Amino acid sequence: MKKRLKYGVYIIGFLLFSLVVAERFFIPKKPVLYPNFGIEIPPGYATHGIDVSRYQRCIDWEQVSLMRDRGQRISFAIAKATEGTNRTDACFKQNWKGMKEHHLLRGAYLYFHPNKSGKAQANYFMSKVTLEAGDLPPVIDIEESKRMSDKNIQKALKECADILETKYGKKPIIYTNVDFYERKLGEAFDDYPLWAAHYEQCDAPRVKRKWTLWQHNCKGRVNGIGSEVDFNVVNGNLFALKDLCLE
Repeated sequence: MKKRLKYGVYIIGFLLFSLVVAERFFIPKKPVLYPNFGIEIPPGYATHGIDVSRYQRCIDWEQVSLMRDRGQRISFAIAKATEGTNRTDACFKQNWKGMKEHHLLRGAYLYFHPNKSGKAQANYFMSKVTLEAGDLPPVIDIEESKRMSDKNIQKALKECADILETKYGKKPIIYTNVDFYERKLGEAFDDYPLWAAHYEQCDAPRVKRKWTLWQHNCKGRVNGIGSEVDFNVVNGNLFALKDLCLE
């Protein structure tokens, strides 16, 4: 009887240990609701940020920097700067200045048109944006194929990326959704930092390669912003993000 009881204790202990391991490594943790931000945020991430454009209109960056929800804050922001070869976001100057004044780690992105010259788009971005030490490297936002072949998309994007890397000494960050990346870009850009857009995921974007930023929700609320805003997390902590920044 004692022997059977002893084995029973071992079996129960093993089962409990297995449940702990399964929960820790195999069962996705549920997102946590942040009522003031108005969304669920994936668990386990320490550094949160937003991306903005003219669609958020006039932003009170002081209110953004002061907001807290369950101990979390907005640590970084990335603003749209240019699109194509001749369009500048109407709110970029104000956003760029406000992010710096209120001590948010900041970045700027260009919305890329693969049917236009990569060189011209890079040059236009550089003519409108003054990046400083401590800023993120340029971000190239590519979401549309514009009926271009994969080969031509990659060629134009690489041309743009090479010019920006030569100028700033850092590889630009590539922003796109997971599906577009895997269908249109793939291994050709695996050595660039990836900012992946993938919504309704519990714990991480479902992409086959390492990622740097994850845009996980587009319906967040932040004090100082009058409309919904995209939310992002860093794969790591704020120091990992700062390591990407210009020197």
